[in-house]
This record gives sequence, C-alpha cells and structure tokens, in this order.
Amino acid sequence: MDPSAEVVVELPIFRIYKDLHVERLSGTETVPAGADAKTGVVSKDVVIDGDAGVYVRLYLPVPDTPATTWATDGGPTKLRVLVFFHGGGFITESAASPVYHSYLNSLAAAARVLVVSVNYRLAPEHPFSVGYDDSLRSLRWALSGGEGDPWLSRHGDLRRVFLAGDSAGGNIVHNVAMMAAAAAAEEGSDGVAAAARIEGAVLLHSAFAGTEPVAGEAAEVAALMDTVWRVICPESAAGVDDPRMNPLAAAAPSLRELPFERLLVVEADGDFFRGRGRAYYEGVVASGWGGKVEWFESVGKEHVFFLLDPGCPEALALMDRLVAFFAGN
Repeated sequence: MDPSAEVVVELPIFRIYKDLHVERLSGTETVPAGADAKTGVVSKDVVIDGDAGVYVRLYLPVPDTPATTWATDGGPTKLRVLVFFHGGGFITESAASPVYHSYLNSLAAAARVLVVSVNYRLAPEHPFSVGYDDSLRSLRWALSGGEGDPWLSRHGDLRRVFLAGDSAGGNIVHNVAMMAAAAAAEEGSDGVAAAARIEGAVLLHSAFAGTEPVAGEAAEVAALMDTVWRVICPESAAGVDDPRMNPLAAAAPSLRELPFERLLVVEADGDFFRGRGRAYYEGVVASGWGGKVEWFESVGKEHVFFLLDPGCPEALALMDRLVAFFAGN
C-alpha cells in the first residue's frame, strides 16, 4: 500500500499515515476574542511574534462588584495570573479553539484569574522543540508584565503566577517549568523571573510516555505514543524516553528541580494517560521535592472530559478544586 495512504494512528482529533504526514480531523475551527455574555469575561489576542504566528489570548474577568475599580499599583484587587497551554496531541487545536475559549472564559470567571492562553506552533510543520520554545517565550512575556501590556501590567499580580495545561499542554507545563528553572539558574537574578514567581502548576490529564511500562498503562497506548512522538519530535534519538516525553527517564532532570511551591496532578480513572499521571505524581513525591504535591482523580470519566462536558458533576467538582488551588487552599 502507498505509505501516504496507510493510516498507522487514528484518533478523533487526527490521523497519522505511514509516511508520517498528518491529517487534522478537529481542532482547526477558531472563534474570535471579545466579551463573553455568559461569564462577563473579556478577552483579546496579543501577538508576540507575527512572523512565527505566536500569540497569546488574554482573559480578564470583570470586577467583583460594579462599584469595584481595578487596582493599578499592586493593590488588593490585582489578579493571579494563569499561563495556560492547550492540548491537542501537539498537532492540533489552538488558543482560539472554541472548546478552550469556552473553558477558559469559565475558569477565569470562577477562579478570578487573568488567563494567558498560549498559541504555540504545532507539529509536524514545526518539530516540537519549537513548541516548547514558543511556550517558554510566552511565559517570559507574561512574567515581564506582557512588555507593558495594559491588562497584565495593571491587573495582573506577577508575584502570583501559575501554569496549567491539559494533555499535551500538561506535558508542556512540566517541560516549560524545567526549562524556566534551568534558565533561572544559568541567568541568575535576570533569569525567568527567578522562577520564584511561579507559585504553582496544574497538570490536567498530561501526555507522558516511555518504553518501560507503568502500572495501568495499556500496551497499545505506549505504541501509539511512540508513533506520535516520532511525528512531533523526529530529531529525538531517545524516542519516548526523551526526558521531554518521559520525565521519569534516567536522563531526565530531577523532579526536585520543579520551580514552584505547589503542584496539582489531575487525572480520570478512565483516561489512557492515567497510569503515567500517577507515576509522575509518585515520582515527584519520591524525589524529595520541597513543595506540596496533590492528587485529584475523577471517577468514571475519560481523557479531558471536562472540556467536552463542562456541566457534568465531575467537571464542576474539578472546577471547584481548581478554584481552591489557585486561591491557595
């Protein structure tokens, strides 16, 4: 059979063919930024690099009461900042995808956070080292106050910055955090906000893999991730034991280096990544990391269900947990 016609991986969001070209089946639709009537959150796009197509979508919740005015000098009404990385298998979706736009409007409103949703470049057009670099660059931009962007500089509390992402985005959270820690150590006080301003992180159903099976991981999932990784990061000699895909690999930096104070690892018992998520959580616990790590699991649900059915009881319970986590509870 012609390699360009033989499908080797088929998921609801994309197909990968034997010659490793990709057909996107979803995640290409976009919606504009603007005011959301349901939540009252307003959003806008800010271009970081027009030539590369890297931008962020900012979400700003309205003040608590009509009489409240926004602080402009670090006052009590400043908002915690959440830098968010979307999922989509590193291959599809965007910061403007309807499912993420809707979810982040709701999250910004419920948690009272200023969200910076990152539109990084996708594989296979760009080997995914590029996506990690785009994501770190966007984090730097946010930590700098958006280079003077009025929403971030006036309304964002840059002393309280969080990272979060789902699926591939959860993988990016881990990798960007480790990149930020390494850069801060190398660059000293001029590094990525000295990493100290990254207060916490949330990994939602994160996409990790490895050649050695972990408890609860199906063999077919491991094989699928091997194929996907060869598409998104073809230059990786280590395959899925590349530390960027397997943070528990022998060559991976120690999880003790995670550059924040609190970590929430979120899973669902029906998620095909659940075994890897649990192994990551246990790896952080065993590493001797000095922060606080928590586990939250949804019962009877599958991968990223909270995006697809945000009104179900389990998604509402997860939203409540996220709100509490960002509030410091």
